[in-house]
Amino acid sequence: MTKASILEPGKSYTFRNYFEMAYEPDDILAEFGLSLQRLILDLPKAEPHCHPIAELKTTLQRRLPYVSLTSEAARREVLIAPIVLALIDQTQAQLRIEYSINVSDQLKGSLDYYLHRQNSLLIIEAKNADLARGFTQLAVELIALDQWISSTEPLLYGAVSTGDVWQFGRLHRQQRRVEQDLNLYRVPADLEELFQILVGILTD
Repeated sequence: MTKASILEPGKSYTFRNYFEMAYEPDDILAEFGLSLQRLILDLPKAEPHCHPIAELKTTLQRRLPYVSLTSEAARREVLIAPIVLALIDQTQAQLRIEYSINVSDQLKGSLDYYLHRQNSLLIIEAKNADLARGFTQLAVELIALDQWISSTEPLLYGAVSTGDVWQFGRLHRQQRRVEQDLNLYRVPADLEELFQILVGILTD
């Protein structure tokens, strides 16, 4: 029995539209010919660089008691952006913020943070602090990125964050499979390990 298509022919979809869909993520990915697998990912991990990230962790711990994180802007500016900027300092990766891409009518919109050095890394904020739907949006953005960039790297990595919780995903370009990490990383508690992974992805 053939499953009905989720996407309407001739209709335009942005990345945000996929976040808002009530469909299961594997059904959405199937629209683009990809499968979804959930597992504990063996992620690249750089050697620890204690000083800069320890300083950031101390700063976050000092500030967080005084900051309300109920808005997306607050979570982005207080928690996500400082980590991304520390990542630039550590890796000298190229950073694009609100990077607009248009692959097709079904794959277009802005990438919150797109970083590239040896490898690509996509970081997005989970709207409404909804990590599950945020991952669906991340997966679709990775599919778009796969078609947008000309590099031959076999894996494309991404992370979705509510600010205080991060989750990784990766796209196997040849195998046409998105993998969702079962592990979650909390900020500031797991900041050192999270940062090692972010650096490892870009420099591995």
